[in-house]
Amino acid sequence: MTKKSKLIIDELIQTNNIIGKALDAFMLSLEKCRKIEIKENMSFEEQESFDSLTSKYARLSDMYSQKYLTTIFIYLRENPKSFIDKANLAEKLNLVESYSQLLDLRDLRNEISHEYIIEELTELYKNVISYADVLINSINQSRRFVSEKITNP
Repeated sequence: MTKKSKLIIDELIQTNNIIGKALDAFMLSLEKCRKIEIKENMSFEEQESFDSLTSKYARLSDMYSQKYLTTIFIYLRENPKSFIDKANLAEKLNLVESYSQLLDLRDLRNEISHEYIIEELTELYKNVISYADVLINSINQSRRFVSEKITNP
């Protein structure tokens, strides 16, 4: 194994550990929010719980799609130019179920980052709840790939 490969594997292991902790925190917030009815006039505490969840979703999604997948591709000596190329390659390598799900996860992350209209937040919260399992499953599928093919082949 080359020195560069070893460095990339070390980075994958470190990122994997960080994603694992972020995923645990996200899942705790998700569990809490799934018990709250999403409605127009939520209490401050309820809205704060969903704000925390959406923030965790955005960070986790970024870490996963921008850092983790990119590091996997670097290790595999792949260089997808656009996010669509990255999504297609992730599907081809069986890192995700489908490229369209990865695109949807990214679109929702972008929506979270740019949503300022309070009236539209309830729809955003519903979308985060509905895409949560897709994000969790995609991360777990990619983590299995890394474990089986790269760090513990």
